[in-house]
Amino acid sequence: MTDQPTVTVDGHAIPLLGFGTWNLTPEDARRMVREALRIGYRHIDTAWIYENEAAVGQGLQDAIDEGVATRDEIWLTTKIWVAHFERDDLLRQAEESAAALGTTPDLLLLHWPKPQPAWEETLGALNEAKARGLTRTIGLSNFPSSEWRRAQSLSEARLVTNQVEYHPYLKLSRLLETAKALGSSITAWSPLAQGKVAQDSTLIEIGRAHGKTAAQVTLRWLIQQGVIAIPRTTKESRAAESFDVFDFALSDEEMDRIHALARPDGRLGDWIDPAFQWDQEW
Repeated sequence: MTDQPTVTVDGHAIPLLGFGTWNLTPEDARRMVREALRIGYRHIDTAWIYENEAAVGQGLQDAIDEGVATRDEIWLTTKIWVAHFERDDLLRQAEESAAALGTTPDLLLLHWPKPQPAWEETLGALNEAKARGLTRTIGLSNFPSSEWRRAQSLSEARLVTNQVEYHPYLKLSRLLETAKALGSSITAWSPLAQGKVAQDSTLIEIGRAHGKTAAQVTLRWLIQQGVIAIPRTTKESRAAESFDVFDFALSDEEMDRIHALARPDGRLGDWIDPAFQWDQEW
């Protein structure tokens, strides 16, 4: 594993900086996964619904074949889609995802909370997938705090992360507190606010003091909170830029200035089922 920070959850060291593949075509996904691993990333994130699991697996194998990394050095995450939350469907998709990836994922997430089927069935099936060796660990994505706590109460195994939208414009205090209380972690999708951070005057100013871009400052802000960040791009130069965040640190004052950018309308991707509500932060 390259020398980079990790967060340890339930005995598993998860690299704090990963490479996301949401919305990447199979061609781009294969190319960029290989390139990300060449740059030094050791954490790759995908999902069944992205329709690129096979390409991600091919990119992974390309890098392994070229001697860039070994499989044991790479943390690989995928997700169960909401249409597959019944026991048999979940186990079938877990098998299909592992086959498409060409390897057992390290982490299998429930992609969004869903009121039906009963959570006992879904969490039981997720644990069964782990027991069958279809994943090393299990977790969640896009679960508010109350639902996260409930899910953990129904899960025999530790839910090692909750992957949610998080960036400087979104306040996440309650969810971060829940992660700490449950001995788990937060993974941030859209950590760069879909590119919006690049034009932010506060982030640009802080970056200038460190010789870094606004995007690099944002990723460093997440990492210093112990939050896993999974930026994605189709450009090799951007992937390299995002990885170049381990040679500087933000001061407490700079961290606070970035936290102060959060606003009530900061959420960019609100696709949660209407049966649930995000934590109230304002």
